[in-house]
Amino acid sequence: MYAIVETETTGLRGEDNKITEICILIHDGEKVVKEFSSQVNPEMSIKYRVSRQSGINDGMVYNAPKFYEIAKEVVELTNDCIFVSHHVNFNFNGIKNELASLGGVFKRKKISTLRLSRKVIPGQQSYSLGAMCNYLGINISQGQNAKDKAEATVGLLEKLWAMDTDGIFNFMLGPKPGQSAIPPLWPTLTVATLPNVTGVYYFKNAKGKIIYVGKAKDIKQRVLSHVYSKSHKEMRLCFETAHIEYTHTGSELVALLLESDEIKKHLPKFNRAQKRIGYRYGVGAHMDKNGIANLFYDRLSKIRSPLACFYNQGECRSFLEELCRTYDLCPRFCNLQQISGACFHFHIKKCRGVCRELETVESYNKRVDQALMPIEDDKNTFIIKAEGRNKNEKSVIVVENGVYKGFGYMSKRKRIKAFIDYGKLITPLADNNDVQKILRRYLRRSDGEDIFIEYGQEVPYSR
Repeated sequence: MYAIVETETTGLRGEDNKITEICILIHDGEKVVKEFSSQVNPEMSIKYRVSRQSGINDGMVYNAPKFYEIAKEVVELTNDCIFVSHHVNFNFNGIKNELASLGGVFKRKKISTLRLSRKVIPGQQSYSLGAMCNYLGINISQGQNAKDKAEATVGLLEKLWAMDTDGIFNFMLGPKPGQSAIPPLWPTLTVATLPNVTGVYYFKNAKGKIIYVGKAKDIKQRVLSHVYSKSHKEMRLCFETAHIEYTHTGSELVALLLESDEIKKHLPKFNRAQKRIGYRYGVGAHMDKNGIANLFYDRLSKIRSPLACFYNQGECRSFLEELCRTYDLCPRFCNLQQISGACFHFHIKKCRGVCRELETVESYNKRVDQALMPIEDDKNTFIIKAEGRNKNEKSVIVVENGVYKGFGYMSKRKRIKAFIDYGKLITPLADNNDVQKILRRYLRRSDGEDIFIEYGQEVPYSR
């Protein structure tokens, strides 16, 4: 049973906002079977602005019953019903506060037709009750009192029920006692047996096509978190998902690398980030006629020896802006400000003045070399050893001459001294800018316990 409830109030805030009119329509899922409507004496004045909008003034409610006189009927009428309203929290809290002032408690499962409208009919400019009724051809009285609104809400609810082919309404109601709050197509047994381990999980549609790839420290917890999200994208993802699979990686770093590779491989419908595959732009360097090291960005086809590669110009600019901030470089000589004379950063004391000949070329170029040193360091050959899938193994990530080669697993007891032998342990995977970002971020945050291997010699990794 559903209790469609609308109220009018005095228009004040908090506990002083008292109900002046209430309408409750009981719906059995097919039609309205019971009705209660009454004006209410709020025992205080109604704000003029609210009175003009609702049409209810102090004189009209002077002889109306006070809320305590109708409280029992309101409670009994809505008992065991789903509380439905367009602005559900406003109407629910109004009744809840009135009952609280009388020493009572009001708890009902509730649902908003406004939120339901957004899920069932996305893309509308307005989701007000009037706008939705006009869009769906529902007659709504011009009076707009509590009863008018309740009847319009009933019409809207019935229309949304008819349009809700994905079961969004039932999903929004949440679980029944003893049931899991999972979408109708989800494999119940699979969800129940998901492990609390680090790895990558896959959502597939009814045809077995991968529609989302995610990484998680706790696969079960992360998968279930999609169910409780209120975003439209997450709702659609959940309702299209019919199969769930996962890969246990042990290491969070391996999970990040595998997630990135799988997204580029399958291009899932609901993944936005990391779908890009080919680099198009890069950052280069050259000496100008004054001997000043200039950094610039352009299409890869126009850069002979790029220092770093990116997907678009925005990433190039962000990279150079970060170098400017970190090493006090001049944006004029980083292709960020097309001007002559002093750059803007000089005026705000973030450039040391090479653009005004206040800093020597040698001093400036030295900082450019320092800025580029981490990029050159990325050309190293090294191994990262991280957590394995069990206590007896480690995961292995291989980078050779700055190029990511892939990852694999090895026994903790196994000793390898020749770098080439690590290549036999891994699954070869593609290198790209997203992978390089993941690796650089990991190395910056590493606590130093990983193993750094350069040309077959094991030494502790140090930053």
